[in-house]
Amino acid sequence: MLGEGYVTGTESIESSITVLQIERGDKAWELLKATDPSNRPPAGGMEYVAARIRFLFGVRGVSEDLSYGIRDEQFASFSDSGKQYERPSVKPPKPELSGRLYPGDSLEGWLVFLVSAGDRKPLMSFGNNYYRVWLRLYQ
Repeated sequence: MLGEGYVTGTESIESSITVLQIERGDKAWELLKATDPSNRPPAGGMEYVAARIRFLFGVRGVSEDLSYGIRDEQFASFSDSGKQYERPSVKPPKPELSGRLYPGDSLEGWLVFLVSAGDRKPLMSFGNNYYRVWLRLYQ
């Protein structure tokens, strides 16, 4: 495990996000080329970061029919100085981190980010305007 974050909210949501694996630079690019030959290399000065994530959806004191949808758009990458990077337009490795979770379910999959090759400590965020969880995209 490389990092873990917790999501709490007004509906007694107690979920965790765990970064299980990170591949960066040439290793990430090799993974993306093997996934889909139509994936393009990053622009000059940039590199890919592929992160394998586990999302555990937990709730307490809430109806069992509550569910939560996970999409890659809920995640973003940021520089160590706080600048948000653009999302890359690539096909991520399988399994992709996407799906609907019910209490007690977990989902594991890959996300791909684009960061500056010189950024040694990029961050990943999960959330929206009401909450945000921050995790490292480096080891």
